[in-house]
Amino acid sequence: MKYIASFSGGKDSTATIILAHENGEPLDLILFSEVMFDENISGELPEHIDFIKNVCIPQFEKWGYETKILHSETTYIDIFFHTVQRSKAEERNGKRAGFPMAGKCAINRSCKIKAIKQFFSSFEEEYTQYIGIATDKPKRLERIDEVKKVSLLKKYGYTEQMAYELCKEYKLLSPVYDFTKRGGCWFCPNARINELRHLRKYHQELWGKLIDLENEKNLVGNIFNKLEKKSIHDIEEKLKWEDRQFTIFDFIGGNESGK
Repeated sequence: MKYIASFSGGKDSTATIILAHENGEPLDLILFSEVMFDENISGELPEHIDFIKNVCIPQFEKWGYETKILHSETTYIDIFFHTVQRSKAEERNGKRAGFPMAGKCAINRSCKIKAIKQFFSSFEEEYTQYIGIATDKPKRLERIDEVKKVSLLKKYGYTEQMAYELCKEYKLLSPVYDFTKRGGCWFCPNARINELRHLRKYHQELWGKLIDLENEKNLVGNIFNKLEKKSIHDIEEKLKWEDRQFTIFDFIGGNESGK
């Protein structure tokens, strides 16, 4: 029997590996499936993928654990520019897919989960998979069989907050938690405004790619979040206005302190 941990760099999957280390649980392999924007650019935020590759993996190796990074053959750009051909809505046929519908993640299936499924389909030994689901997620826990898939967080009575604190204690807490409660691809249409604000401020080159994609013609998903009717261009204007307000307040504050 081989024991394999699914790892995303988030607090729950990281805490699972820490608990395995602390309690001497068997762990033969850690799997990280990296979503790619295109062939060269990661779908993970730069600081998160740096954290995974240069903080987590070296620490896991010190503990004696092997980590394998998986990649799907499909990238986000492949899906974005895919030409729709068999839609029941005929007006969509011949157009490119564009931005995925917000809500349930459509990219995850093709760009992340597919690589994991392919790995396990070719894995010839019996295995148990460690899944990072905390005790305060009962509905998700109900969906695992507890034979093929096991939650060490449940076994040791860890809530999400406890997982957060454990990662913090070991200095294995992703920097994304400084501005958001969730991880995700930097192009995720479900991203909250704090995440988008961070992307625009610290990763202008990636933000620019979203603007360029929204400028593309002949798209089914022609705006960033069609479900909520939020476009990247509208968000850009909103954040520009915020920048101008901060500049005005800084100017006023500076004058008052100089009086």
